[in-house]
Amino acid sequence: MTTLWTVQDAAVATGGKAHGDWVANGVSIDTRTIQAGDLFVALKDVRDGHDFVAMALDKGAAAALVTHRPDGVADDAPLLVVDDVLTALEAMGRAARARTDAKVIGVTGSVGKTSTKEMLRTVLTPQGKTHVAEASYNNHWGVPLTLARMPVDTDYAVIEIGMSNPGEIAPLAQMAQPHVVMITTVAAAHLEAFKDVSGIAVEKSAIMDGLIAGGAAVLNADIPTAGILTEKAQAVGAKIIGFGAHADDWQATDVRLADDATVVCATHQGVEYLFKLGLPGRHFAMNAVGCLAVVDAIGADAGQAARDIAAWAPPGGRGTREVIVLDATQPDDTLDLIDDAFNANPTSMTASLEILAAATPRDNVGCIVKGRRIAILGDMLELGPSGREMHRAIAHDTFLQSLDIVHCVGPSMAHLYAALPEGQRGEHTDDADAMMAQIGRLIDAGDVVLVKGSKGSKVSRVVDAIRKLGHRRA
Repeated sequence: MTTLWTVQDAAVATGGKAHGDWVANGVSIDTRTIQAGDLFVALKDVRDGHDFVAMALDKGAAAALVTHRPDGVADDAPLLVVDDVLTALEAMGRAARARTDAKVIGVTGSVGKTSTKEMLRTVLTPQGKTHVAEASYNNHWGVPLTLARMPVDTDYAVIEIGMSNPGEIAPLAQMAQPHVVMITTVAAAHLEAFKDVSGIAVEKSAIMDGLIAGGAAVLNADIPTAGILTEKAQAVGAKIIGFGAHADDWQATDVRLADDATVVCATHQGVEYLFKLGLPGRHFAMNAVGCLAVVDAIGADAGQAARDIAAWAPPGGRGTREVIVLDATQPDDTLDLIDDAFNANPTSMTASLEILAAATPRDNVGCIVKGRRIAILGDMLELGPSGREMHRAIAHDTFLQSLDIVHCVGPSMAHLYAALPEGQRGEHTDDADAMMAQIGRLIDAGDVVLVKGSKGSKVSRVVDAIRKLGHRRA
């Protein structure tokens, strides 16, 4: 296995005092997933990572990054002692970035960061050694951790950068120093911390503060705040590359949603790219076009990427679709489950409702006989003072009109529930547990069921309850 960090390199990067002679093949912050040979980073969060150093070493950690020798750790244990663990991790991230010749891509946006990151993993891996975080490691510890894990011989690295409050993106982008950045979209998310969507656009555009000289900004041309993003790109001297239905550079000329696929046609400089995604979703299609723009901007093969993107599937909870067999003795007694329970805001809600509206239920199965399009919607969180009206406004969404039944979970979704036409109004519960308790009588074979909500609404528990009604089919 290739060495990621020698004790000497880590000590130089952090300015720490090394104990023992060790090499690390990985970097970990979690003893539940730590691998033998990892450097364990004792971060302080809900729990103090120093409490788990002894366990990490027992599990085979090469060493631990700490501020002191914790109780129960041997005097001769392999350690790297620093003044502050997070600061040291950041230093390791910067050092890892500086020692590689990788083409680095930074991705941000109110919706679609993680899905886009995974699209880029799918299309770049066949073209070179690609480094991407295995989860949504996009915050103040996730970005330096992703960088610190980057092997020196990486060809392409994709760094996801997120935020909850103003001022968070720029320092992370400056740490990553991307050659290309992509902003998927700007939408009403985290509005509690911003005056309006324009403020969110300003914060998202700060990812360009980290661009290397001559870098490129791949920007969504279809959103109302596109001008704010373009102005920032001009201010930092970035090459501006637009994508979307109204873009001049990478234009999505045709997007067609089928029950289980999206067919996309895009053009760039007179060349047509026709490709297919293995699930429906206009927002997925637009981000896929943006990915082709990124691939082209870093000098990789966009044509090959268009062919390879068919292998992409979204991460769990972000629009994944699965078939649930409700009765093992009746293989046709199935329902389609769309799991989009990881995040929600008005923009992503519309995108998910469009997918459900395009789905085709099956008749003549189950107890009800007629298949239905059913939405189970949890609260959209962190929307600020306008949250109540944003929930109520979903009742007027064009795609919601195609649904048969809408069930609502949470106090904010009560405002949507009150605004729904009586014929569409299903059940409303105060929390996800109450919806779980009755889910068995609310759905049937032949239905297509969307579960959508912010992570904090805990509607992912409803997804789990639906799965437990039967078993999943690949």
